[in-house]
Amino acid sequence: MWQVFQMTRRIDKTALPLMLTVLILPILLGVLAGLLLSQGNVLALVLYIIVGLMLGILLLLIVLGRRAERAAYSQIEGQPGAVGAVMKSGLRRAWRANEMPVAVQGRSQAAIYRAVGKPGVVLIAEGSAGQTKRLVDEERRKVARVLPNVPITVLHVGPDSDAVPLHKLAGRMNKLKKAINRNEVLAVGNRLQSLGQNGLPIPKGVDPFKVRAGRPR
Repeated sequence: MWQVFQMTRRIDKTALPLMLTVLILPILLGVLAGLLLSQGNVLALVLYIIVGLMLGILLLLIVLGRRAERAAYSQIEGQPGAVGAVMKSGLRRAWRANEMPVAVQGRSQAAIYRAVGKPGVVLIAEGSAGQTKRLVDEERRKVARVLPNVPITVLHVGPDSDAVPLHKLAGRMNKLKKAINRNEVLAVGNRLQSLGQNGLPIPKGVDPFKVRAGRPR
């Protein structure tokens, strides 16, 4: 936990003030509520303060977790295989995804990843829109050929202005409209295995929580 905090503090300069705020504010509210409502009862005052402290610690952990994930992904954003890290550790269990891409462009290392969930099939293009357009079109045709009635959504992660930031990719996927149920997700995933993974081998997705923060300049 301390290592995660140190990594987050180095990369995200706003994390520490925010964490202190969400820790201290509930404690102050607990003290205020205790003074106003305890009517001189010391035990009630102490209980209000303890409740405020516990709430502050809970909020602190929530903020730390979210900021740490964002800071960690920022360390690998733009690297080949970065989307694979989200596929490996950032998605909910309801998704079926692989950290290895299903298609890769050898020269630019632009890649296409595929995930299956209740929204249907999601293709994630890693790289600029120009580099990934042909790969996306080919993969969309392959999926539509074996699953003509399943929705296909394409998301882009890359340098383009309208691309999805890496740290927001999992959240964007989870917000997609549901189209199939859990049993259909399993059936679609099994059907897609027949397509295989025809991408060129590239390094597996980096575990963002094992990336060391760069030294400050």
